[in-house]
Amino acid sequence: MRESEEGTRVIPFDNLDFDAVMAQPQAACAALSDNDGGLKREVLAHAGNRWSLGIVHILGVAGTLRHAELARRLDGVTQRMLTRSLRQLERDGLIIRHDYGEVPPRVDYTLTPLGKGLLVGMMPLWRWIIDNAATFRTARDRFDSERNGTFVEPRDGLN
Repeated sequence: MRESEEGTRVIPFDNLDFDAVMAQPQAACAALSDNDGGLKREVLAHAGNRWSLGIVHILGVAGTLRHAELARRLDGVTQRMLTRSLRQLERDGLIIRHDYGEVPPRVDYTLTPLGKGLLVGMMPLWRWIIDNAATFRTARDRFDSERNGTFVEPRDGLN
């Protein structure tokens, strides 16, 4: 495969000992206690959760926001899912909830330093996805056309 077809590599594999790189996260996981293993899975769930990542991203970009403003910016989120996601993020220390104790209720949410760390940690993955979007589209088109028995002209990678 040519370099232009591969996209940009986040980790340059040319001069890389893959086993040595993989030993680092394996050692980190081995250092976790059995209790920490569950914690690891629960916290990593934020990284794979559409709404949690959306909240972290929005708060990282916009700063402190109220519940209603978060709901407006997260297209398609239900009230229940937003509340649930906010509680999980607060429980894990990724956001802070500030209730002013006023009537009508006024509650703000702010990203913590830990939440900012999650956002920064996700950026290489997002960059990798963006850099390889054309390759993903080509692979999907090829797969779909082979499954359907029809040829689909590959996209130019700009769509």
